Amino acid sequence: MNKNFVSFAFIFFGLCIVFSAFYISSALKEIAYNQNPDNISVTQDNNDWELIVVNENNIILFNSYTGEYWRKSIETNEGESYWERGILPGE
Repeated sequence: MNKNFVSFAFIFFGLCIVFSAFYISSALKEIAYNQNPDNISVTQDNNDWELIVVNENNIILFNSYTGEYWRKSIETNEGESYWERGILPGE
């Protein structure tokens, strides 16, 4: 009976590992498919900022609450680039 119990324990332990790996992989797939890498929303206080990646060289940080936006151009083989405040309509 002792050999049967050990065999059953190994089989049960193996099944637990297989099912937990399947559960974790399906959860990770769901998280990966629900993310949109081009638009990332960040909420802080009353300001809603959205990071918009236009292309590999341009990034825009847009505040949907105030309409304010900041732009950064990333040039390859150049030094550090700085954020520039965009001109709002009516300013």
